[in-house]
Amino acid sequence: MKSLVKLAAVVTLALVTTGCGSGVSVYDIPLPGGAALGDHPIHVTASFTNVLDLVPQSGVKVNDVPAGQVVKVELAPDGRSAVVDLLLNGDVDLPGNAVARLRQASILGEKFVELAPPDDATPSGRLLDGATIPLDRSTLTPEIEEVFGALSLLLNGGGVAQVQNISHELNEALGGRETAARSLLSTLDTFVKGLDEHRNEITRAIGSVNRLAATLNAHTDRITTTLNGLTPGIGVLNQQREALVGMLKSLDGLTSVAVDTVNRSKDDLVADLRALEPLLRRLADSGDKLPKAMEMVFTFPFPDAALDTIRGDYLNGFLKAGR
Repeated sequence: MKSLVKLAAVVTLALVTTGCGSGVSVYDIPLPGGAALGDHPIHVTASFTNVLDLVPQSGVKVNDVPAGQVVKVELAPDGRSAVVDLLLNGDVDLPGNAVARLRQASILGEKFVELAPPDDATPSGRLLDGATIPLDRSTLTPEIEEVFGALSLLLNGGGVAQVQNISHELNEALGGRETAARSLLSTLDTFVKGLDEHRNEITRAIGSVNRLAATLNAHTDRITTTLNGLTPGIGVLNQQREALVGMLKSLDGLTSVAVDTVNRSKDDLVADLRALEPLLRRLADSGDKLPKAMEMVFTFPFPDAALDTIRGDYLNGFLKAGR
């Protein structure tokens, strides 16, 4: 057993020594169980805002199937992002607008890069050798540390501590008022159903208001001109406000005097109308006699009929008055 341990240590030392002497890094040593790159692998570059603890030789997966490996991780020239060089199997079928996600195999597992077609866009083209996946097509999945940190914040100082208070206050508010709360919910349900039944009318009303607003907006200049023209008139009315108020007060006094006068002369007026009643009745009884009598006024003492019995153009009459 000790000889095997010594042999393994010697082999490891030899590999490290050989690597250091030939300029080969430990990350350049292929790992067992890696993805098959095939005879014609392709290089793809992906940019991430943060690569966390992603290291070379990490896996690249497509549909959870190993399809390549991470070759190099370095800082972008702008110093604000990381550039990851990927080596993929040339037979991988991905669109040219593929997205890259940095994921974790399990809670304590290693990081790997997942390539997939876009979720919010139509796949187009094909991912070829030398392609670049920019920052706007790369995402990071939350780490377990971040999840535990958020959970700790929620449990220690978040809303969970207020659940008991909320439950207690709800019990206090609804205690003994279950019937009223149920009635309120029923009324609210009826109200919502009514709104739903009249949604067409409500929509038309909103449309009418919208059209009215559009019409008013189209005539903004005219409305402004009208309001500006009313300003001087309103100013004059404001200047004569005291005179108008005095006129209205005087008119109110006149009305009071007129009402008082009518009230006081009511009996006399009624008596005059009653005294006038026989005269008006006599005039009504005379009927057409009064108009006929009025005909003699202009031809007295001869009626109009007497003129028809006289021939000629002249009528001479001699009147002799004696004492």
